[in-house]
Amino acid sequence: MNVKKIALFASGSGTNAQNIIQYFAENEKINVDSLWSNKPDAFALRRATAAGIDTFVFNWQQFYESTDVLDKLNERKIDLIVLAGFLWLVPDSLIDAFRIVNIHPALLPKFGGKGMYGLRVHRAVIENQETESGISIHFVNRNYDEGELIFQAKCTVLPADEPEDVAKKVHELEYKYYPAVIEQLLLGKIK
Repeated sequence: MNVKKIALFASGSGTNAQNIIQYFAENEKINVDSLWSNKPDAFALRRATAAGIDTFVFNWQQFYESTDVLDKLNERKIDLIVLAGFLWLVPDSLIDAFRIVNIHPALLPKFGGKGMYGLRVHRAVIENQETESGISIHFVNRNYDEGELIFQAKCTVLPADEPEDVAKKVHELEYKYYPAVIEQLLLGKIK
């Protein structure tokens, strides 16, 4: 049986990465092969190591000016790259070679783009008096948060909500839907 392999990319604490690792832990058709980070102190690396997942750390030069990352991903026969809180723009070489998905903590095309991540997004949602927010899972292209949408889920934003309240609601959606959408993609149920 051909097991599908995921490479996770994360820059931060790695709660989404850990959720994905746990979701696929017992899956016989899909496994999380590795976790990659541009930050040697990213807590995501510790989470992956604790789960027995291979980890790789790379710098700007390795990512943008060499084929180091591309070559290693090819060696490992990766089927899908999953961004889980990864903040660098993905280089063309990886976009051309792999299917890559990302999750964004808002309803794109609203509140996306460079610098829009974490609480910055939720603050913008509240400042714009939005009544709902949510998640957007999308393919990665050459621009931040502009790739083809795969899936969205919504949550209500109440007038009294603080950015942290919206973050909590959005995280719940991320944990519920991101691994399931990844699974559907890898099993060919979503093209």
